[in-house]
Amino acid sequence: MQVIVSYYLLVTLIAIVLFYLPIFRQPGSHVSFIDMLFMAVSTISVTGLSTFSVTDVFNEQGVILLEILFQVGGLGIMMISTFFFILSKRKVTLKQRQLIMTDMNQPRLSGIVRLIRTTFVIILGVQIISGIGFSIYLKLNEYYTSWTDAFYYGFYQAVSSVTNSGFDVTGDSVSPYANDFLFLLTIMFLIFIGGIGFPVLVDVKEWIAYKFHRRPRLSQFRFSLFTKIALLSSVILFIGGSIVIFLLEKNHLFANMSTLGQGIHSMFYAVTTRNGGLQIHDLDSFQTTSLIVFAMLMFIGCSPSSVGGGIRTTTIMIIGLYIYSFLKGKAHVHIFGRNINKEDIRKSIAVFMLSLIMCFSCVVFLTAIEDVSLISIIVEVTSAFGTTGLSLGITSDLSTIGKLVIAGLMFIGRVSMLYTLMLFIPQNPHDSGYRYPTEKIIIG
Repeated sequence: MQVIVSYYLLVTLIAIVLFYLPIFRQPGSHVSFIDMLFMAVSTISVTGLSTFSVTDVFNEQGVILLEILFQVGGLGIMMISTFFFILSKRKVTLKQRQLIMTDMNQPRLSGIVRLIRTTFVIILGVQIISGIGFSIYLKLNEYYTSWTDAFYYGFYQAVSSVTNSGFDVTGDSVSPYANDFLFLLTIMFLIFIGGIGFPVLVDVKEWIAYKFHRRPRLSQFRFSLFTKIALLSSVILFIGGSIVIFLLEKNHLFANMSTLGQGIHSMFYAVTTRNGGLQIHDLDSFQTTSLIVFAMLMFIGCSPSSVGGGIRTTTIMIIGLYIYSFLKGKAHVHIFGRNINKEDIRKSIAVFMLSLIMCFSCVVFLTAIEDVSLISIIVEVTSAFGTTGLSLGITSDLSTIGKLVIAGLMFIGRVSMLYTLMLFIPQNPHDSGYRYPTEKIIIG
C-alpha cells in the first residue's frame, strides 16, 4: 500500500510541474504553490474543487492536460501503466499484479489483467463514442457555432462525466443545458458508468456476451455478489435521493418547473452529488435541508473499484444489512442467497465510523479557523472526501491550513479510507496465545 500511495504522491508532484509549464498556461496568469498543489490533488483525485477559475489559468492545451490527468486519477495509476504493459506485450509480474489488486481494491489476484483490459476498453470506448455524440449534438443544436468548439467541449464533457471529475471549464457547469433533458440524462448515464465499479462493467459485458452466445463455453452465467450489491445500493440511493430532493425542492427551487423538469433535475442531483460534481443551479439556491442530503450522498460516494470516492456504496449497504439482521434477531447477515463474511462487516463498520470521525473532526477544525457558515464547511468536507467537487463557493477563501485539510481529504477519498488505514495498522495481526475472561456490559 505504501508503494501505491507513493505513486499517487509522485504523480501529484509531476502534475504540479506540468501545471507550471508556460505551454499549458494563460499568459500572465499567476498561482501560488499552495493553490497549484491543491489543484494537482483535486485533479489526480478527480474531485473538481479548485481555488481559482480553471479557464483563467489554463489555456486549451492545459484543459487537454487536465483530461489526460483525469484518466490517470480516475482509472488508477496501476491500471494505466499495466494497460501499456499489455499493449507492449510485456509480462505483468506477480508484484505488479499485487499492486494492481491494491490500487483497484480487488480481493483476489485471479483475473486482474483481464479486468484491466476489459475496463480500459469499455471506459475509453464510452468516452470516444459519447465525445463524438456530444460534439455533433452540441453543434446541431447550436450550442456552439463552430465544429472546433463543439468537439473541444463535447469531448471534455464526455471525459469529465465518465471520470466524474466535476471541473468547470465554462464558468456555468451544465446550467446552459438545464432544459435539455436528453443531454442531462446522458450525463447521468455517463456518471453512472464511471461510478458503478469496474468489476460491474466487466460482469455486464460478460452477461451480454453470454446472452448473444459469444461465450459458448459458459453453460450458465451468474452475476457476482459484488455486482448485485453495487447495483442494488446504487438504485436505492438513486431512487431514494431523487424522491427526497424532489419533495424538498418542488415548492422551492423547482417551483416554476414542469413536473417532468422537477423529476429530471431531482434525478440529476441524486446522481451528480454521489460523485459527478456537475450542477445546474448555484448550491446557495437550495434549502439547507437539501444541502444536508447532498452531504450525505457525497459522504457515501460511489462503488469500490470505480473512479469515485467516499465510504463506498457496498460499505453502507453491508452496514444496513447488518442493522436489519440485528433488528430481525438473525445471527448472520445474508443477501441474494449468500452469507456476508464477518471480516467484511468489521471492515465496513470500521471504515464508516473512522470516516465519520475524520470528517466530523475536519468540520469542527475548519469551523474554528475559517470565517464561513457551518453548512458551507460540511458541504466542502464531504465533497472533498467523496471526491465530488460541489461547493458553496468557499474553496478559494480558505486559509492555507484549510486548503491543506481539504487536499488531504481529497487524497484519502481517492485512495479509500480502508487502504489509508492499512498504512498504519498491522496487516497480519498476531495471536497473543491467551484470552482474557469475557464479561458482559450494559449497552444502551
